[in-house]
Amino acid sequence: MSPLSYFLIVLVSLIISYGLKLWFTRLQKFDAINHRSVHQTKATKTGGMAVFLSLFLCSLYYYLQAVQIFDFSLLIPLGIMFVVGVYDDFYNADFKLKFFLQIIVAKILIDQGFIIDNFHGVLGLNEIPRLASQIFTVFVFLVIVNAINFIDGIDGLAITEAIKVIVLVEFFSAEFTPLYSLGMITVFGLLPLYYFNYKKDFKVFLGDAGSLFLGTLIAIYLFYVLGSDYSLDPIYSANKPLLAMSLIAYPLFDLLRVFIIRIRNKKSPFSPDQNHLHHLLVKKGYAHFTIVLIVLTFSLIFLLIPFGV
Repeated sequence: MSPLSYFLIVLVSLIISYGLKLWFTRLQKFDAINHRSVHQTKATKTGGMAVFLSLFLCSLYYYLQAVQIFDFSLLIPLGIMFVVGVYDDFYNADFKLKFFLQIIVAKILIDQGFIIDNFHGVLGLNEIPRLASQIFTVFVFLVIVNAINFIDGIDGLAITEAIKVIVLVEFFSAEFTPLYSLGMITVFGLLPLYYFNYKKDFKVFLGDAGSLFLGTLIAIYLFYVLGSDYSLDPIYSANKPLLAMSLIAYPLFDLLRVFIIRIRNKKSPFSPDQNHLHHLLVKKGYAHFTIVLIVLTFSLIFLLIPFGV
């Protein structure tokens, strides 16, 4: 794909974002402002829709040109999670239904070859049995998707986390991965959302459609890192499982932390609240952009661990 292609992706995403914003404004479909909200202005939850539609249209164009820029079958699990997110954004889907569909998507990814079947020496384990690897892969998928969904609570955080993972996996790779075009289309499709996220009024949020889609894409990338086909650039030396965990250190830590707090308070681990670290920083008066920079900085520092620095 040429630089012009990426510019056009940004432009298409921008146009779709603006168009959906106008359409949902006319329909009076706004994100509800309640006790958990960190915003007090009108906002639509259409950002994820714009990103996925940009990816779909770009993929359709290359498919019709008979040019396979990535494995188009990956649009199936990504599309399912996107639809689940859209439904959840507007009808508040029961978490049990979302959980069940996430398991289905995890199984689809396993059948597509994205499976954790080697621990690479962690806990003294290497290759693990097929059934155990499938169960573990499903568990890890659920953790990743929900961890990304949980951090989508302030402007730009989930977007930045997704871009960071995609860019760093490609950066550390000995050569571009087969996911490169899929990842780059998503990255450039996400860029216009920074503008809509950080507007002082009338924002456009990622929504569950976007966070579940991005969580699935991040899972795909990390499963690929843990597979035998991913090779680090010779100038880097890192343990693959540690690298994968370090890439999403903040979402994992925040997920574990809020789960413990909720269970201690005798609430469901999936019961929404404002106990996330980014919410606590908002209460202390930090701007959303500042919090994103703080999280990004500590995430990059944490990445030194798998490289033995």
